[in-house]
Amino acid sequence: MIWQTSRFSIDLFRPQVMAIVNVTPDSFSDGGSHASTALALARCELLLAQGADLLDIGGESTRPGATPLSLDDELKRVLPVVREAVKLGVPISVDTYKPQVMQAVLDLGADVINDIWALRWPAPSSGNSSQSVVSQHPNCGVCLMHMHREPQTMQVSPMEGDVVSQVLLFFEQSAQNLKELGVDMKRIVVDPGIGFGKTVAQNFSLLARQHELLLAGYPLLAGWSRKSSLAAASGIETKSLSKLDSRERMIPSVSAALLAVERGARIVRVHDVRETVQALKVWSAAFNTLESSDYIPTGDKK
Repeated sequence: MIWQTSRFSIDLFRPQVMAIVNVTPDSFSDGGSHASTALALARCELLLAQGADLLDIGGESTRPGATPLSLDDELKRVLPVVREAVKLGVPISVDTYKPQVMQAVLDLGADVINDIWALRWPAPSSGNSSQSVVSQHPNCGVCLMHMHREPQTMQVSPMEGDVVSQVLLFFEQSAQNLKELGVDMKRIVVDPGIGFGKTVAQNFSLLARQHELLLAGYPLLAGWSRKSSLAAASGIETKSLSKLDSRERMIPSVSAALLAVERGARIVRVHDVRETVQALKVWSAAFNTLESSDYIPTGDKK
């Protein structure tokens, strides 16, 4: 299975690790840690050394209740980082929903648009819509994420009903809209949007029944890293965002990434790259052993 992006044809036979690079002062997990261009680029190099396959650069926090960022501020945060990151020799994804930012980063050579709004953000008064920016590019990759409502209200009124069937239908419709605009399906991946307008139970339902989401026919990106549902399930005390000890969520995050891959996800979007890469190597060793033609279960040896 190949994911076609601007500069790279990514082979998804091996699960890919997408490293999160937040160029923000207020992201829920690591806001402010890499807010300058120099710090963000140093972070990119560290994550690549730890084994990341892709870098996902974002300038606006989309945590629950987050205040929207102006276009000018997002461009000031993101463009200097993307301009240098595209020189690192790996696929560069940009986490944005604004069509003007999409166009600007694609002009700089970015490979993937990762959009929490799945290209539904209203078009500006002048200029192209998000769908137009992506469809008019010859081969950039795109990740279509499901989000219920919007960041300021999504956790105030979460989804109701069968979340899996609703997310699957959303994938099918969103991807079909792009295909009708001429976007090859090899350019599209989908993300169920863990934590974006879903309850804890709904988030874990998406994981438990993840195989059903694969029926849409597109590679799946799983973004469980450091989400509050993991804290709830693992009994970690919920702390204020300003004092969040993100390392407490590392083990649950790696566990969820492995479960997602085991259930068919081809990309995992993570903060803890080294630990996730190590865990996936263990999973891969077991998977490759089971796939080997000369493997004989211990109990069957003669």
